[in-house]
Amino acid sequence: MRGDLEFMSISRLVRTAAARYAGREAVACGRTRISYGQLAARVERAAAGCLAAGVQAGDRVAVWAPNTLDWIVASLGAVSAGAVLVPLNTRLKGGEAVQALKRTRAELLFVTGTFLGTSYVAALRRAAGRGGGGGRKSGGPPLAGLPCLRHVVVLAEDAPAEFRTWQEFLAAGDAVPAWAVRARANAVAPDAPSDIVFTSGTTGEPKGVVTTHAQSLRAFGAWADLAGLRAGDRYLIVNPFSHTFGYKAGVLACLMRGATMVPQSVFAADVVAAHVAAERISVLPGPPTLFRSLLDHPARELYDLSSLRVVVTGAATVDRGLIHRLRAELGPVTVLTAYGLSEATGLVTMCRRGDADEIVARTSGRAVPDTEVKVVGADGKALPPGEPGEILVRGYQVMSGYFEDPGATARAVDAEGWLHSGDVGTLDEAGNLRITDRMTDMFVVGGFNVYPAEVERVLARHPGVVDAAVVGVPDPDGRLGEVGKAFVVRRGGADSPTEEELIRWARGELANYKVPRGVAFLRALPRNAVGKVRKGELRGMEGAGE
Repeated sequence: MRGDLEFMSISRLVRTAAARYAGREAVACGRTRISYGQLAARVERAAAGCLAAGVQAGDRVAVWAPNTLDWIVASLGAVSAGAVLVPLNTRLKGGEAVQALKRTRAELLFVTGTFLGTSYVAALRRAAGRGGGGGRKSGGPPLAGLPCLRHVVVLAEDAPAEFRTWQEFLAAGDAVPAWAVRARANAVAPDAPSDIVFTSGTTGEPKGVVTTHAQSLRAFGAWADLAGLRAGDRYLIVNPFSHTFGYKAGVLACLMRGATMVPQSVFAADVVAAHVAAERISVLPGPPTLFRSLLDHPARELYDLSSLRVVVTGAATVDRGLIHRLRAELGPVTVLTAYGLSEATGLVTMCRRGDADEIVARTSGRAVPDTEVKVVGADGKALPPGEPGEILVRGYQVMSGYFEDPGATARAVDAEGWLHSGDVGTLDEAGNLRITDRMTDMFVVGGFNVYPAEVERVLARHPGVVDAAVVGVPDPDGRLGEVGKAFVVRRGGADSPTEEELIRWARGELANYKVPRGVAFLRALPRNAVGKVRKGELRGMEGAGE
């Protein structure tokens, strides 16, 4: 199977996994345990539901839900029906989710009911309006602000009248003949788009990164090989399925190797420790903040973590002390680091098993097979080892492009096929990559990318704000790596809004990880000769304020 992955579709992968690992446990989600054969049957039923809902090949289908079995089944069912998956982060506010649905003109949305005390259905209805056309009763769109969205399926037992419950959606598909479902799945070509993952690229404006079935399968077949993932592994998937790494290095990699998926819906160290102990987890990827929180947890000694065999981290500059601690404190465990970005299907470089501690601690490893990486200067010429410059990537995994944005695609991928990452790094003599900085203003909060332009626009909408800039600064607690700090110019030199008011304002509009942790007030923002804010100067103004 491994040699043919690049010629496959995800729908064929689901069936191949069912044939190869039929009786092996595929997903352990709470009290629900299903085999690979049962998973394939559920996926086929979800695909039938998509056909019954009128989903055509190439239509966009979105999922706004946490890591659960239902997410896995709904998403795999959608792509098996030939749809293009649009995963949405559960941390998004209703307005942010609606913008993504508008941009992609999604036809169908799977949405969770209530998660962590928030009703996602209510948030969606507030942001998009109600009564667009009566929904399922009249055939019109259920939400006024989303005319292309024909169906909303709530992954719960109850749903508003204009939406459907998960069980109603599945039951509607029972009338679709099995041959029609199989024919649709078989028609999905390897080079067909499989998903659109939103990223802000280098400008801060959200862009949808399009990748194909073949790109995803080939990249994460390589990832599974390098990580040593194998049948019988029990894999705790903490990274959100809405991110490339959670879905592809998690769900798809497990399907390729016959590992058991254990989805975790909340990002909490004590829950991770409990899952590792109870489920005898052997593979645990995650951002550095997860492992730091796990190692520092006051009750860690109460949990048996001895089952861990492989841990993989990345997504931010990794402190070498963390790598040493993981190897020293978790026993005989393989620790690997990796580097990727959505525009390269989430995988560019990775350490190899057996690499020396220092290689794993100070680099993100070498280019994965069939991938080229180089570091260039301002003139575009390759730099010698040790010289910092922009990281460029070329290979099969470079995105098909940004969704319906050829101009931005051309700026990101040059005529020779090199993807300009916007990250700064160095290569050593052996080709190991070290990430040293970012060319863009993006910063990482607990493994999540934050793009200042988006936060700045929200702050600027406050009636008392005339100007705002946001930068990433070190997290004082050391837990999240970086956090946002806003520099604000009040309107008319007034004494309001206060720091607390602005943070509360931002929290009402943005996912929590995007909200600045501090606000400093200035009389004017420092700008260069052409009017651009000098953010490097702001980063040095820790104690700045009026």
